[in-house]
Amino acid sequence: MKKLTNIITIFFILFLLTFTANVYAATLNNLNITTDKTTVHPGETVTLNIDFGQDLGAYTVNVDYDENLLEYISAEGGTANNTGSKVIVVYHYNAGVDPAPRSTMSITFKAKEGMITTNPTDLSITLTGLGTPDANPIDDITVPIIKNLIVEPVYVDYNIALNYTGDIIPNEEKEMEIVISSSMGKNYAHTRILAEAITPTGENVRLLSTDNQNLEHDIIQSGWGSADGDPIGGKDVIKKITTRGVFSGKGDYTITLKLIDRDNADAVIESKSFTIAVQEQSTGVVPPVNNNQVPPSSNGQQPSEQVPSTTENNTPTETPNVLPKTGRTIYLSILSVIAILTISYMSLRNKKSK
Repeated sequence: MKKLTNIITIFFILFLLTFTANVYAATLNNLNITTDKTTVHPGETVTLNIDFGQDLGAYTVNVDYDENLLEYISAEGGTANNTGSKVIVVYHYNAGVDPAPRSTMSITFKAKEGMITTNPTDLSITLTGLGTPDANPIDDITVPIIKNLIVEPVYVDYNIALNYTGDIIPNEEKEMEIVISSSMGKNYAHTRILAEAITPTGENVRLLSTDNQNLEHDIIQSGWGSADGDPIGGKDVIKKITTRGVFSGKGDYTITLKLIDRDNADAVIESKSFTIAVQEQSTGVVPPVNNNQVPPSSNGQQPSEQVPSTTENNTPTETPNVLPKTGRTIYLSILSVIAILTISYMSLRNKKSK
């Protein structure tokens, strides 16, 4: 009987020990893991913050990352070891290594330079060796907690231009060029170009382009690009479409060009409107310019005819072609005449005296 009692007592003690262990091997119910940003540009840092929700005396935090996109910078809250694609941070207050219990820790990464596309990635976190400040164990977290990130360059919005030179004449084809460009364009796998037009009343416009199969398309009616869409994006991207504009009559036309994303319900990536003035064709004849116009006279003569001036008794007077000389010129003429007469007189007297 005594022997049976001892056996029961032993089993009861083992049961209590097991129950106690299960009670104290608790979980981190208030664990909170965040990042200070979800999109990281080349050269920027991103910090992973872990709030345990309670003080811990020991922990090992394992963070897997993509070494092609991120590089490890530093850790706060333990001794860090970077293996190249994983950072392991160990903290041991219970072993007398670290100075006090901790409830938070962090790890900082930096996005690598040279990215020209959008790169989804993540940080994968597990926690092991967890313990309270008084050395009671806490269940490990071996199923990875995932924090998603996007590593991408700083994109520059697309610019749309509609280029042409010279005047636009009704019903004459005008060579035009649609240009879509960006110094760092976001990548889209399937895009198309659409066009809309506002015309003067009763008029119409066409934007004609020929594809690689030598088929002509009116961009205003059917858009441009394959049915599924064409890719665009990257550094110094530029896309040019040669087209011919045909405007039916004179007036102001408004053409709106749109770049759309086929993978996002045809969402508009960029759009721009252009106002185009169409004029009637010039005859090319320049009318003569008469800066001395003469009004018609009462006698029916044309303005181009010269009419002689008249006196009060209607006697015509000739308009002199040469203005009379005045001043010193007239005195010189008189003196010359007197000199000639004097010389002639003296010559005649000399002849009579002989």
